[in-house]
Amino acid sequence: MSADAEPELTAPELTIDDVLRPNDSRFHTETVAIVTGAASGIGRATALALATNGLTVVGADIDDAGLDETVNRASELGVKGDLQPITTDLTDDVEVQAMVDTAADAGDLRYVANIAGMQHIASIPDFPAEQYDRLLDVMLRAPFITAKFAMPHIRGTDDGVGAIANMSSIHGRYATKDKAAYITAKHGLNGLTRAIAAEGEGTLRSFSVSAGYVLTPLMANQIEDTARERGITEREVVENVMLGQARTTELMTPVEVANLFVFGFSRHGKHLNGGDLLWDGGYTLTYE
Repeated sequence: MSADAEPELTAPELTIDDVLRPNDSRFHTETVAIVTGAASGIGRATALALATNGLTVVGADIDDAGLDETVNRASELGVKGDLQPITTDLTDDVEVQAMVDTAADAGDLRYVANIAGMQHIASIPDFPAEQYDRLLDVMLRAPFITAKFAMPHIRGTDDGVGAIANMSSIHGRYATKDKAAYITAKHGLNGLTRAIAAEGEGTLRSFSVSAGYVLTPLMANQIEDTARERGITEREVVENVMLGQARTTELMTPVEVANLFVFGFSRHGKHLNGGDLLWDGGYTLTYE
């Protein structure tokens, strides 16, 4: 492959053997988890991973076709749990409440994975204000509204045990250019995570997951935009921008991130509260 050739940006298909399966007495079909962004990428992988562990998963997304693909994949995998799709516009509070109510009606709502994400590449002077607003509505306001509606249900279970997890990023720890809205949202999510933990009284936990660059459609779609904005090739974006500081030399896969949510929700994550699972290959905290 030439230096300027397009990199391979397709994640391997998730299999049952890829999924972390901890022994947890709450991991069964009477326990419900909400996963937003379930139509693709990390959201789909997390929905499938939790369903593989036997949970009832309410997978939410605005993409009907993508949700159908997620459900079909769950059937192909023969997951132990139940995966229920629900079309949801996360910018509509009424639809968010309906999503949470649907989950609560399906069993004991204990877990929420706020994963839905967007991206827009542009410098701050050129960044469309409406894009900024929509991105923050989906990635920061919607997790707050989801937590607002979900927390009473989690507290209402027999022991009040549960967790709300937020998909943060290495961009929740530092900033790079041309991603002002995304960076603002991820920094805000870290604060929301800690705020939920502060009000959770120990049994209702909250944590965030901060991955480096992951092989998802969202990431693949921004390669071309970043290359154009910086005047470099797509391969240079991957090798120099995305992996340039990392100590590992390969991108993460969605299921590797999904397993972090599984671990955090499980009994093994009981001391993870307000904290962040940083899985970045040494990207942010090491240097040469």
